[in-house]
Amino acid sequence: MHEWALAEAVVKTAGEIAKKEGLKQVTEVTVKIGELQDVEREIFRFALSQIKPASFEDAKFRISTAKTLLKCKVCGNTWKFSDNKIDKETAEAIHFVPEVAHTYIKCPHCGSPDFEILQGRGVWLQSIKGAK
Repeated sequence: MHEWALAEAVVKTAGEIAKKEGLKQVTEVTVKIGELQDVEREIFRFALSQIKPASFEDAKFRISTAKTLLKCKVCGNTWKFSDNKIDKETAEAIHFVPEVAHTYIKCPHCGSPDFEILQGRGVWLQSIKGAK
């Protein structure tokens, strides 16, 4: 259910930015979601389509994924997370509770599970387009 609250926050924020920029009509909103973020994309997309205001009537919502970049706290190695290197059940566990990633993912250089997530979490507005 948090997808609806997230969609509401995105639309509200995009509306505030559009107003500040003098846009009368919003035609496109691009949202980026980290691949480790627990967001069901289809529910989020549906929620966006249902709660958009009149000034977003013809707006297209583009949703892209921010790849995950990890950094080992032990050896300093940085690497990109790839969920195709883990089984489907593990990938699903990480999707729903990203904090468990430390249980399943190890640094490919030294084998340590002590790493930080540099990229791949969060949701943000990447761009807003419209007509003045």
